[in-house]
This record gives sequence, structure tokens and C-alpha cells, in this order.
Amino acid sequence: MKKTLTIFGFLAVFPAGVALADDDCFVPMADWQPRDAVAQLAEENGWTVRRIKIDDGCYEIDGRDAEGRRIEVTVHPATLQVIEFEYEDEDDDDRPRRDREGADDD
Repeated sequence: MKKTLTIFGFLAVFPAGVALADDDCFVPMADWQPRDAVAQLAEENGWTVRRIKIDDGCYEIDGRDAEGRRIEVTVHPATLQVIEFEYEDEDDDDRPRRDREGADDD
């Protein structure tokens, strides 16, 4: 009886763990498209690429869309399907800048 309850307990928790991993791309590196293909995808969509990196096993494009808005796009490494597309908050770049005029007077 304890064995049956343990199995049911495991099965009840298992689907939740799988759902949490949906944002990750688990693909063997041999099946990945090259970075040049990701850059081509960005160009075809009118995006300006600042950086292409790998995050959670997926390609991630940081850049700007055709209207100049900051974007972050998650791309499946094998199919080059867009998994997630986000507009970045521009407020992050509005940090106060130091006045440089008096900086060299030390």
C-alpha cells in the first residue's frame, strides 16, 4: 500500500515539474541551426541585433524592432521558431548620467 501511495504521489508532482521546464530548449547541439541563421531570421523580421546569446538552451536575441523599440526574442535552436517575444522596458536605460564637465578638474 505504501508503494502505491508513493507512486501516486510522484505522479501527482511529476507533471508540475515538466510544466516548469517548458521555457527551456533541450536540443542536442548537433541539431542546432548556426548563429548566422538566427541573424538571418532577425534581418528578415526587420530587427537590429545587438547580441545573440544562449539562455536555457535557447537562442536569445537582444536588439530593436523595425520601429526602434528594444526587444528580447527567444528562438528554438533547431527549428528557429520564435518561442517568446518581449518588448523591453525603456525605463531601464533612463539612469541618471554623471556630469562630465567637472570630472577632469580633480
